[in-house]
Amino acid sequence: MSFRKVVRQSKFRHVFGQPVKTEQCYDDIRVSRVTWDSTFCAVNPAFVAIIVEASGGGAFLVLPLHKTGRIDKSYPTVCGHTGPVLDIDWCPHNDHVIASGSEDCTVMVWQIPENGLVQPLTEPVVVLEGHSKRVGIISWHPTARNVLLSAGCDNVVLIWNVGTAEELYRLDGLHPDLIYSVSWSRDGARFCTACKDKSVRVIDPRRGTVVAEKERAHEGARPMRAIFLADGKIFTTGFSRMSERQLALWDTENLEEPMGLQELDSSNGALLPFYDPDTNVVYVCGKGDSSIRYFEITEEPPYIHFLNTFTSKEPQRGMGWMPKRGLDVSKCEIARFYKLHERKCEPIIMTVPRKSDLFQDDLYPDTAGPEAAMEAEEWVAGRTAGPVLVSLRHAYVPSKQRDLKVNRRTLLHESRPPATATPPATPPATPAPTRLSAPPALGTLPSAPTGRLEEVLQEVSALRALVAEQGQRISRLEEQLSRLENGHV
Repeated sequence: MSFRKVVRQSKFRHVFGQPVKTEQCYDDIRVSRVTWDSTFCAVNPAFVAIIVEASGGGAFLVLPLHKTGRIDKSYPTVCGHTGPVLDIDWCPHNDHVIASGSEDCTVMVWQIPENGLVQPLTEPVVVLEGHSKRVGIISWHPTARNVLLSAGCDNVVLIWNVGTAEELYRLDGLHPDLIYSVSWSRDGARFCTACKDKSVRVIDPRRGTVVAEKERAHEGARPMRAIFLADGKIFTTGFSRMSERQLALWDTENLEEPMGLQELDSSNGALLPFYDPDTNVVYVCGKGDSSIRYFEITEEPPYIHFLNTFTSKEPQRGMGWMPKRGLDVSKCEIARFYKLHERKCEPIIMTVPRKSDLFQDDLYPDTAGPEAAMEAEEWVAGRTAGPVLVSLRHAYVPSKQRDLKVNRRTLLHESRPPATATPPATPPATPAPTRLSAPPALGTLPSAPTGRLEEVLQEVSALRALVAEQGQRISRLEEQLSRLENGHV
C-alpha cells in the first residue's frame, strides 16, 4: 500500500506567520470601539491608516510605515467627519489618496502629504453626499481611475466619479436589508454583495441589475461576507443554523449548491476574509479571535484546502492587509497583516520557507500595479479591463547571505573593491605591483629568483581562472536547485 498521496503537495503547506519585534509595532493607539464589522485598518506600501477613538466626531490616524514605536497622543489625525468613521480604503492607483465613510452619512476623499501629516487634516479633497443613513462600506474600483463604491445602512449602493464628484450609478431597491460586504471582481465589471437577508448577489453596476443570486447562502442570522476570486468564483464566510462558523466556495454559473463547504468552530466573531489572487490563498481572521487561518483554493476537489493557523495570545480588534507590491520579496514574504489590539497595531509577516536565496518567481507572478487600466469615463462607456500587472523582480534585494557568497569568490582579488560581484575569467597579462603580496601567502620568499616568481604568478593566474569557473558553476547549480525545489523539472 502506497502512502505517497496522503499529504497533498503544495508550496504553501509550510507557510508560517511571525509577529515583528515590539519596537516595530505602533504603540499607544486608541483603536475605535464602534460596533461595526469593519477591518478598522487600511494599509498600502507607504502608509498605515487606523480608525481611532475621537471626541466630537470621527477620526483616523495615517502613519508612514517607518513611524513605529510609541505614537504620541498629540499626533495629528484626519478628522473632518462629524460622526464616527466606519470604513476606510486606500486608492489602489495613488498611495496618497484615501476614502472614508462615516456615521455622518458622507463619504470623504483625502489627499495625504508626501511625508505624512504634520497637522490635523480637516479639509477633504471632495465630499460625496448621497446616502440618507450611515455609510459603512467603502471600496475603490480595482482598474478604473477615480471610481469609488459606497454602501450605506439605507441599503443603497452608490458609485462615484471622485474626479468630478458626481454620482455615476445609484443602485436602489436591489437589497431589502442591510449590506454586510461588497467585493469587486478582478476586472471591475461586476461586484458581489452579502446582505442581512442571507442572500449573496452578483450585480452588474452599469446595467443596474442582479446577474445572479443565491438565497440563504449561510443559514445563520449573524453577519456574513462574500469576496470575488480571480477566476470569477465567490468565497463566502458566515454561520450555520447552529451558529457554527462556515466557509463556502460558489460557482457564479451555478449557485444551487456550494462547490465546497467547511465548518470551522462555534465562535461568534464575524470572519473577515483576505484574498491573494496571485497565490490563490485566502486568509480568514475572526473579529475577537487570536488566530489567522489560511486556505488554498484549487481547481480539484475539495477546492478549499486548509493550510495552517497562525495563533497569538491577544484577540484582534481589526486587521489590515498589505498589497503584494509592498512586501519584502527577498525574504519570501507572501502576506503581511496589521493586527489591531486594544492599544496597538502589530504587523504579522507570512513567509514561505525556502533554502535558496534567489528570486522566487513561482511565489511572485506579475501582480496588480499602481497604474490604472482606464479612466472613469471609459469604464462608464462600457470598457472592461483587468489590472495592469507589474513584476516584483525589480523589488528583489539579494540577502546578506547571498552577498557573502559572492564576495567569497573575490577574496583573491586584493586590490579590487569588495562590491565586485564576479571576477573576470581571464586575469590581466601584466599583474599590478600591489598583487605581489600573493606569492608569500603561497610559501614563496620575497628574494626568490625571477623565473620562480613568474612561475608562482602563473600559478596564481591559473587559480583565479579556476575560482571564476567554479563561481559560475555554483551559480548554475543554485539555479537548478531552486527549480527543483519549486517543482520545475
